[in-house]
Amino acid sequence: MNKNESKYFNTAVKMDKALITLLEKKDFEYISIKEICEVAGVNRSTFYLHYENTVDLLNETTKFILDSFLTYFSVDKQSITDKYANCELQDLVFITPEYLTPYLTFIKENQRIFKTSLRHLGSMNFDKVYNKMFEFIFNPVLDRFKFPEHEREYVLKFYLTGITAIVMEWLKNNCKEPIEDITRIIIQCVIGQNKI
Repeated sequence: MNKNESKYFNTAVKMDKALITLLEKKDFEYISIKEICEVAGVNRSTFYLHYENTVDLLNETTKFILDSFLTYFSVDKQSITDKYANCELQDLVFITPEYLTPYLTFIKENQRIFKTSLRHLGSMNFDKVYNKMFEFIFNPVLDRFKFPEHEREYVLKFYLTGITAIVMEWLKNNCKEPIEDITRIIIQCVIGQNKI
């Protein structure tokens, strides 16, 4: 990364962090470009070098947060693909406390950005995230379980929509229920088990 790219990246990170800070205090709709620039320590012209509007920044900030979350797991795509191809079938079940707890903890710690993102789904790039997850995670798993290819999109929509609905309801309630309770509810709904 050259000096200009580094400066551009650092400025973008400052604005991402500024938006996150502001979202802790107020709803996205009431945050102005002026406030973002003040918190980030940049001027308006710098903002417009990076973004057209605040929704553009929100989109990047969400990606910044998701990227931060994904790096927490620090696994490369090839090792994931290899693992899915060779592990036991029971190891391909991700609706367990082991996987749900960090996911729900991350959501709880970043509630405001997730609530904001849900209100602006049309302007976010969640399709790209979903397509990557489908390619590198869900498709190999469903392949191992021998799901016919023409049924996979339906199965995944059902699975993801159900978990998303539970998370949205939890966010609506300000994540006041313990993570263990939400984990249990997801497992009950997806797998049908009464106990974890």
